[in-house]
Amino acid sequence: MTKYKKLGLSLLLDACGYISFVFPPFDFVWAPLSAWIMTKLYKGKQGKIAAVISFVEEALPWLDVIPTFTLMWLYTYVFKPKP
Repeated sequence: MTKYKKLGLSLLLDACGYISFVFPPFDFVWAPLSAWIMTKLYKGKQGKIAAVISFVEEALPWLDVIPTFTLMWLYTYVFKPKP
């Protein structure tokens, strides 16, 4: 998957998190699912850490506004130091 396709998917997944503002019980399904998806999109230790953050962010009320997937994309492709 190219990095720009991953960015588009990240934006879409972050938008899915906003569904809970209209239908709050959606968080019970979305929080663990978003964590699982995060581990599949971003491998390694960073992906696991991002998955935990994503789960907590989606599970707690009013934190859904944080675009976790997009922030992880930015970290991975823009801000992460190159070896």
